[in-house]
Amino acid sequence: MFNYYILIGAIALVSWLVSNKLKSKFKTYSKVHLRNGMTGKEIAEKMLADNGIRDVKVLSTPGKLTDHYDPRNKTVNLSESVYMEANAAAAAVAAHECGHAVQHAQAYSWLTLRSQLVPVVSVSSKMSQWLVIGGLMLGAAAGAGLGFWVSVLGLVMMGMATIFSFITLPVEYDASNRALAWLKNKNMLAPNEYDGAEDALKWAARTYLVAAIGALASLLYWALQILGNRN
Repeated sequence: MFNYYILIGAIALVSWLVSNKLKSKFKTYSKVHLRNGMTGKEIAEKMLADNGIRDVKVLSTPGKLTDHYDPRNKTVNLSESVYMEANAAAAAVAAHECGHAVQHAQAYSWLTLRSQLVPVVSVSSKMSQWLVIGGLMLGAAAGAGLGFWVSVLGLVMMGMATIFSFITLPVEYDASNRALAWLKNKNMLAPNEYDGAEDALKWAARTYLVAAIGALASLLYWALQILGNRN
């Protein structure tokens, strides 16, 4: 277990560093005000309109970095600062979330697959580690008996969550690429504003990459504990 704590600690440290860097980037680019004066709400509405999407609403949601697209009710939810302000960071976030709306409208395969896995992962991610640890306590290390199969079930659930994390990567990177392409092709931002938006989205994507690598590292650790110790 000591090695596991070291692994989790290392992953948590990297995640914290990337998250802090992301917050720093967004704080910096929040000071780069757009010359066109368009708020995040206006950016989002224009991108949706330019892509022929008429049935998606742009809403304001409380908190910071709480921005998301909800495919269930077709809403682009922007945090209050993004919704109301006109800066490079707000433009990047608003366009990114609209990128998900465009994916949904075009039935982007990775987004469809991710949406299908949400109900399964929402349950399995909460139970997997408890089943793995409980199985080990029941004697999974001996490679036989009920404990082993309980831990294997937990490992399968953990594997589903890990797959979900990696499926999220193309979804997020593609949404950013769509956002940046639209911002550039429509000349929405001045060169320095565009550079800020691009940098902000790159760091946002890295948070998902760290999460996926962390999930894989945890899965491999527990797999070695369960399967590597079988007689």
